Amino acid sequence: MPGRDEQLALLGEQCGDFALQCSDVAGFVSQVNQRIEDDHGRLQALRTNLTQLRGLQGDAHGAAVEIRQVAQRATGLIAESHEAALEALGEIGCLIDDVVRMGDELEAFTQAIEHVAAVSGQLDTIARQTGMLAINASIEAARAGNAASGFAAVAGEVKRLAGGAREATASVRGSIERLDDSARRVVGDMRSGAERGRAARARTGDITGALETIASLVVQFDQRSAEIERAGIDVTRHVARLDEGLGDFIRRGTENAAELARTRQRLDDLESASNRMLDQVAHSSIATPDRPFIDLALEEADHVRIAIEGALNAGDLSEEALFDTAYQALPGSDPPQFTTGFVPFADRVVRPMLDAATARNPAIIGCCLIDRNGHLPTHISTRCQPQRPDDRRWNLEHARNRQIFMDRQTRDALDREGDWFLYTYRQDLGEGRYRPLRSVFVPLAFRGRRWGCYELGYLI
Repeated sequence: MPGRDEQLALLGEQCGDFALQCSDVAGFVSQVNQRIEDDHGRLQALRTNLTQLRGLQGDAHGAAVEIRQVAQRATGLIAESHEAALEALGEIGCLIDDVVRMGDELEAFTQAIEHVAAVSGQLDTIARQTGMLAINASIEAARAGNAASGFAAVAGEVKRLAGGAREATASVRGSIERLDDSARRVVGDMRSGAERGRAARARTGDITGALETIASLVVQFDQRSAEIERAGIDVTRHVARLDEGLGDFIRRGTENAAELARTRQRLDDLESASNRMLDQVAHSSIATPDRPFIDLALEEADHVRIAIEGALNAGDLSEEALFDTAYQALPGSDPPQFTTGFVPFADRVVRPMLDAATARNPAIIGCCLIDRNGHLPTHISTRCQPQRPDDRRWNLEHARNRQIFMDRQTRDALDREGDWFLYTYRQDLGEGRYRPLRSVFVPLAFRGRRWGCYELGYLI
């Protein structure tokens, strides 16, 4: 049966294991909680978009109703216009018929004028012949002397009438010629108008068909508008239901996240209690597997403390540089790295000491310094490599110097008073990667001021 010291040592290890398990579960809960929070954020954004969609759908529905009202009014107007257009086209057809008929009548009038002109020509011929007869009669009357004086008077009167007839005939001929010219122009215009009228009348059927097609299209448009309006009502109803469902889901997600946060806090408390028990057992006189690493951490922390105090006393390092917290970000670093007045000294003097301590045991994964704000001015050389552009994952593990890390264990070690502290936890390597680790934290103070801690981490 194992002795008391062995049982306590075993209890300490079990406490460490339990703390690691609590840390592991807490890490898993944190990941789940983070995913819930991320999903919650996306759901909130989705709900915001849904709200906007709901507003847009309302506008679209209003527009659809208005379009349908316009379509209905257009249908009524087109129906009225269609009847009026048909009546107008009928009147136009009658007018075209009248124009054609007038053109035909003018054709007959032109023929009558031509006939009158022919008669006028015949009258002129008769008047000329009568004039010649009157002249002959006058000659014969002159030969007969006084015995034919009466005949001479008649011949003179006939001659005068023949001259008047010729003059009247000439006047009539001129008027007929002018009337004939005017009539021919009118007839020509009427013929042209009649041809256009016939063509227009032939197209009245096309116009009527086009009006009927437009009326049919407007009716279809009205029907489609009604369908869109009904679909808009359905979409609005479904969007409202989806919004309500999302609201319920978001509320449940918020409640679950809050419950997970409380669970995470209880796990953190259990982890802290287990680590305190582990630390208490390690502080006893019982020999535990952690003792060699604790002694090594204390020894190496003393070496670092002596080197820094010597530099302060020799003037190689100022107190202002040592306690400098004006962290200056290095441009383009990802994750961000920061430099201070202490960084050059730490890289030059402390880093070789950290490399030497790490090399003393293959289980040690690294030693580093952490100031009171979680800044690592330097690290072992394998963790101080230049960052690679656009490779955050690699940088998180291999360029850890000059970064700022602050987990609960580090915060507790920086805030507690004591000679050293032992913790079991999961080291965060970023992007959901963790490593089970046990670390010894040794407080460092200079010139009566707490600076931070020396950390030695090793694999369990």
